Amino acid sequence: MESRYTTEPSKGVDGSYTVETKTTKSGAFSIESGDSIQFGLIFDAYKQTERSPEVNLIDELKARENLIFQWQQNLVLETPNETLNNAFAFAKIRASESIFDTKAGLMHSPGGEEYYAGIWANDQAEYIPPFFPFLGYEIGNKSALNTYMLFARYMNKEFKPIPSSIVAEGDSYWNGVGDRGDQAMIAYGACRYALALSDKSVAKKLWPLVEWCLEYLKGNVNDKGVVKSDADELERRFPAGDANLCTSTLYYDALISANYLGKELDKPVAQLNNYLSRAKILKSAIENHFGANIDGFNTYRYYEGNTVLRSWICMPLTVGIYERKQGTIAALFSPQLWTDDGLATQAGDKTFWDRSTLYALRGAFASGEKEKALNFLEFYSNRRLLGEHVPYAVEAYPEGNQRHLSTESALYCRVFTEGMFGIRPTGFKSFNITPQLPKKWNSMTLKNIHAFSTVFDIQIKRVVDKIQINIVSVNKVLFSKIASESETIKVIL
Repeated sequence: MESRYTTEPSKGVDGSYTVETKTTKSGAFSIESGDSIQFGLIFDAYKQTERSPEVNLIDELKARENLIFQWQQNLVLETPNETLNNAFAFAKIRASESIFDTKAGLMHSPGGEEYYAGIWANDQAEYIPPFFPFLGYEIGNKSALNTYMLFARYMNKEFKPIPSSIVAEGDSYWNGVGDRGDQAMIAYGACRYALALSDKSVAKKLWPLVEWCLEYLKGNVNDKGVVKSDADELERRFPAGDANLCTSTLYYDALISANYLGKELDKPVAQLNNYLSRAKILKSAIENHFGANIDGFNTYRYYEGNTVLRSWICMPLTVGIYERKQGTIAALFSPQLWTDDGLATQAGDKTFWDRSTLYALRGAFASGEKEKALNFLEFYSNRRLLGEHVPYAVEAYPEGNQRHLSTESALYCRVFTEGMFGIRPTGFKSFNITPQLPKKWNSMTLKNIHAFSTVFDIQIKRVVDKIQINIVSVNKVLFSKIASESETIKVIL
């Protein structure tokens, strides 16, 4: 059986394409009880100047199985909750499989039957690169570097904003809503990726981009001390004013990470101290400008003039700003924002985007609210893994009808690596860890972590009212310490 059609020339980068669907066997077959028949279904597409590619389905199946096996052997989550373990295992697949070999090199794309051979400053620069080093997926790491290098093409002496998205395999770009805070997204992701990857040659390539983005952001700080932007990553679907909370918190974290990264690259002390000074000033400005009582909760307004609760009030919790932790967590998990599908984008609206839910869960764990965070993480994970639209994190609804875009799955994994286990990169061979072991669990483990130039396990166990932290590599204990609940420990490998 075979079907074939030709696409419209005006919609293709290289004119018309032939798109085929075919099976390796066709017809009617009669098989005995207990017997079987094997067949394959092939989808392919090619230019008018090309021929249909030859495909060996057995080889393709084996290659896919080998790839899945690789992902499932690395960065293994072991907790008493099998739903969380399995949701994490599925998330690794969806996060990693959406990489394409393009004329611009290996390129991660959101997917979802629409977004291919294109990168976005949030999805491909902010969300997923900090995850890839932990998984030890070399193709993922290379695609992340390609992402940053594609954005780096658009640096300029006039400090005009880098485009929000680079499309058509790097040949064009989309910048439909102006600056969404993209420079903060890029600097934040690039620093965390470089620190976890711990490859000095890669870090040197990224440093000029980091410097440029931080300088751009410095030049866009307004008279209130926070960062101006034309929109946010929701691209004017919801109001974001002319300076939003998300952009400033990402900038804050990027300044701190740039200090860590700059030390590894032997950058001038004065420059790095300047980054820390700017971070300290920005933290105060975030409190003074965005701190507010919204609907009875001592939390944040998302922008000046905002009077309704927004899901992105979670952002300070993900970057270590906890002054309004209690009110913010109470608001996030209140009936005003929490729905059967996670966080509503704003109170009173049915629209939800999983990305803010996953940031909120990460932030709740990171800030020490592990019991409440676990309850809502279990609820969310059951909904996504075992519910009506399975088995991955989704993009949004109603828009996109809950497409399984790829980087949301990376954000799910980061709930555990950065939230529950509290890993915060501080150098090529160092990180802070703040384990958040729920009271009903006696242990949790992340096995075969590939980061900081080491392959290691993190074993967390309860010892009476303390927490035992063991860092183990090839059955050798690299680090061991008994810590208090939610205590931050510095680890040097």
